[in-house]
Amino acid sequence: MPDSPSRPRPYDAARDKSTPRFIRFFRLTRLLLHLLYGCFYVGVLFPFFSRHRRFRAIRRWARQMLSMLRLRVEVRGSLPAGEAPTLIVSNHVSWLDIWVVNAVVPVRFVAKSDIRRWPVVGFLVSNAGTIFIERQKKQDTFRTNRAIVQALTRGEHVAIFPEGMTTDGTEVKPFHASLFQPALGAGARVVVTALRYVNRDGSANLDAAYAGDRSLWESVWLILAQPVLEAELIFAATIDVRAKTRREIAREAEVLTADALRLPRPDRRTGTAGDPQAAAPTASSPTNNLYPAQSHPAREPDPTLTSVRR
Repeated sequence: MPDSPSRPRPYDAARDKSTPRFIRFFRLTRLLLHLLYGCFYVGVLFPFFSRHRRFRAIRRWARQMLSMLRLRVEVRGSLPAGEAPTLIVSNHVSWLDIWVVNAVVPVRFVAKSDIRRWPVVGFLVSNAGTIFIERQKKQDTFRTNRAIVQALTRGEHVAIFPEGMTTDGTEVKPFHASLFQPALGAGARVVVTALRYVNRDGSANLDAAYAGDRSLWESVWLILAQPVLEAELIFAATIDVRAKTRREIAREAEVLTADALRLPRPDRRTGTAGDPQAAAPTASSPTNNLYPAQSHPAREPDPTLTSVRR
C-alpha cells in the first residue's frame, strides 16, 4: 500500500476517456509477460553481464515496458557530464517512477524492503540491483548507507525518493535528511529531478498516482485504462554537497523540486505543502546550478525539451 493519506480527488479530465476492457486485458497480458521476461533476464543472464551491460539492458527493458503502457516521457535537461559519483533524487508519485527514470538514466534505486516481497516484481527489482532499506529498523540505516556509498564510489548512479512516501503529484513532502548521508560519505554530487504525470492541458493526471488508499491492482488498472500517458522528467539542478550538512542538502533539494514543478514548498512544521513564497535556502550558485529550477507548462514548446518515445 502507498503511504500518503487519502485526499479528495479533484476532477480529472483523463477519466472521461478510457480504453476498452479488451485492450486493458491485452496490455495487462503483455505487461505480465514482460515482467516474466525481465525475471528470466536478471536471474539467468545478468550474472554473466558486465555492470555497464546490465544498465543498458535495464534501460532497454524499461523503455519497452513504457511503450506497452503507451507512456511517453518528455525530458527537460540531462544528467550533468562527467564521471563523478551521482545521487539522483526525485519526488515520488507512482510505481511507474522507477521505470520512467530508468528509461532515461539507468540507476540503482533505494527502495523500502516491502517491495522485495511483491510477487514477480520483488524478484525482478532485487536481482536488478535495488538497495533495500528497512525503515522500521534504525540499525539498518548503517548497512544501507554503506551499500549506497559503495555503489557511488564504483561510479554507479543511485536514485532515491527522499519523501519516503508517494503523493498524488499535487504536492511535495519534506525530504528525509538521513537519505542524503551517503552523498556526503562518497563526496557525490546530488542531481535533483522532478517528476510529474500530466493530462494534455498540463494538469496533474491523478490516475497515474499510486497514493492514498488506492491498491496496487487499482493503480495498475487505472493506468491500463489510459489511452495515452504523459510524464515529464525535469533535471532541475545539481547541488554541491561540500561544506553543507545533510539537512541543508535535503532542504535545498525539496525546494528545488517544488519550484521545478511549480508546487508549494513543503512546510516542515506540518509535513505538508506550505507557502510557495516561504523563505528557503538559496539554490546552488549559477556555476553549479546546471538547469533552470522552473519548468514550463507541460504542453508549451521548448527547444530544450526532448522526448523519449517508445
